[in-house]
Amino acid sequence: MSKKTPQAIRGTQDIFGADAEAFAYVVETFERVRRLYRFRRVEMPVFEKTEVFARSLGETTDVVSKEMYSFDDRGGESLTLRPEFTAGIARAFLTNGWQQYAPLKVATHGPLFRYERPQKGRYRQFHQIDAEVIGAGEPQADVELLAMADQLLKELGIHDVTLHLNTLGDGASREAWRAALIEYFRAVKDQLSEESQERLEKNPLRILDSKDARDKPFLADAPKIDAFLSDEASAFFAAVTSGLDAAGVKWVRAESLVRGLDYYRHTAFEFIPDEGSASAAALGSQSTVLGGGRYDGLMESLGGAPTPAVGWAAGIERLAMLVGAREEEPLEAMVLLEDDAGLAAAVALLADLRNGGVVAEMIATGSPKKRYDKAVKQQPRAILRVNADGYYGFSGDELDPKLAAILQARI
Repeated sequence: MSKKTPQAIRGTQDIFGADAEAFAYVVETFERVRRLYRFRRVEMPVFEKTEVFARSLGETTDVVSKEMYSFDDRGGESLTLRPEFTAGIARAFLTNGWQQYAPLKVATHGPLFRYERPQKGRYRQFHQIDAEVIGAGEPQADVELLAMADQLLKELGIHDVTLHLNTLGDGASREAWRAALIEYFRAVKDQLSEESQERLEKNPLRILDSKDARDKPFLADAPKIDAFLSDEASAFFAAVTSGLDAAGVKWVRAESLVRGLDYYRHTAFEFIPDEGSASAAALGSQSTVLGGGRYDGLMESLGGAPTPAVGWAAGIERLAMLVGAREEEPLEAMVLLEDDAGLAAAVALLADLRNGGVVAEMIATGSPKKRYDKAVKQQPRAILRVNADGYYGFSGDELDPKLAAILQARI
C-alpha cells in the first residue's frame, strides 16, 4: 500500500522566504513600538477552559457556538484553543492578582484558532498582535492605545488607512439604543436577511454592520447612538476625540461601527484602508486592518470586580500583506574554503564574523570551482578565501569598517 505525503490542514499555512520576513518584520516593529509606550509583554496559554470564552464572549455568539476548537482532555474537562486574546488576558488578570499593577498595560502576539471558512487573509490558525490597558477608566487610556496603533501602522509603512471611530455610550445609553433598534428593525423584520432576523432580539447592534444587500436599505435611517447618549458618555467621547486631535491621529466618525458583545462600552474603533488605496486592493473584502474598543463589563462576566479596560488586536497575516514581501538580510561576507585542510581556520573566521555582527555564511563542499561559483551566485559584499594556512585574502568591493576591523584583529 502506497503512502501519500500528508497535506497541510485546510485553513493553515506554511510561511517561508520573503513572506516569512514580512511576518517577522510586523512582529519586530510591534515589539519595538510597544516598548516605546511601556506596554509589558505577556505570554498566554494557547488553550483555556472552555468556560473562559463561553462566559466572556457569550454562548450565543458565532465564535462560541460555531467557530471554537474545543475538546475534552483525559480528565474530562472541556478545553478550547484560544479564538482571541482578550478573554485569556482577563482571566490571567483575575487569577494572578495583577490588579496590584493597575492600570496595567500589556501586549502579546501569537496564534489563534477559529473554525471558519478560509479566505484571503483569513485562516483557521491565524496570528494576531494584541494590546490592552486594564484598570484605566479615563479617556486618556483610549487615546494612548489608539496613538500606539496609529504609530505602529505608520512605522510599518502603512499610510493609506484611516481610524474609524464611534461611541457605544455607557451601559444605560447602550441599552436605550438597543431597545430603539429592536423596535425599528421589528417593523421591517420580514425584509431583513435571515442572519439579521436571527440577530434582531439577541444582538440588534450587529445588524448595523451587515454587508447583506437586503439589510442596507434600512441602515441609514436606523436610530443613532447620539440620540441616547448621557451627558457623561458624550463628555467621554469628546475627551477621546480631542485627545486624538492633540496626538495628531486622524479619524472619522463611523456611526454604524459597533461591537456586538454586551460588555463593550464607550469607544469602538477600526483602522480601515482608504477607498481605492493599495491597501484596500490588497485586502479585498477583509477590510479591517486593526480594531478594538472599550470593554468595561468583561471582568464581571468572569466573576471579577467591575474593571474598566480597553484594547485592540490586528492580524499579523493582513499586516504582512500590506507590508509586502521583504528580502532576507543581505549577505555581508561569504567564507570560501578553498582547501579542506583549512576547515578549522574557516570555522573560526566564520565565528568571529558572526560574533562581530556580520551576516556571514560558509561554502565548504564541492570542487574548488563549484565552491567559487556558488559564492559568487550568493552575491555577498565580500568573499573571504581560506586555504590550508588560514585566511589569506578577499574578493569584492572595499571592505566596510566593521568587517575590516574583524579581519585586522586576526592578522
